[in-house]
Amino acid sequence: MAEPAVGDIVKSITEDVKVLIQGEVELAKRELSESAKRGGIGAGMFGAAGYFVINALTLLYVAAALGLWALTGIHVALCFLIVAGVLLLIAAILALIGYTSVRKIKPPEATIAEANKAIEDVKSATERGLAAVNTPLPERTAIKAGPDFR
Repeated sequence: MAEPAVGDIVKSITEDVKVLIQGEVELAKRELSESAKRGGIGAGMFGAAGYFVINALTLLYVAAALGLWALTGIHVALCFLIVAGVLLLIAAILALIGYTSVRKIKPPEATIAEANKAIEDVKSATERGLAAVNTPLPERTAIKAGPDFR
């Protein structure tokens, strides 16, 4: 009984891995499509809620300006400018806080180093495997996976 060649075994493994990956991708697509639909509906609802919040805040700002006018008797246009100035000041403070927070973000250095190490390990293992396959049969040495059991 003839043993299959190493090339045939590698080809078979490659084909099996391709089929396995294609099956996993297809399963993920089916599972995620329903979640994506629900996520889209939820995002649309959040968008609509945001629209109504913006409208409500606009009315509150108008009410604040008119309330300031009623309390102080200052010209109504000046009251609207005061409210707008306060809102711009709040926006500037929040933008400054956000900018300083974003500047402090650092890349995941340990993760990047670990990924680069894993890539190098896979490359070297592939090179060793190819070298072992390309070595003539009499020159190959036995691979020992553990203690020598006799």
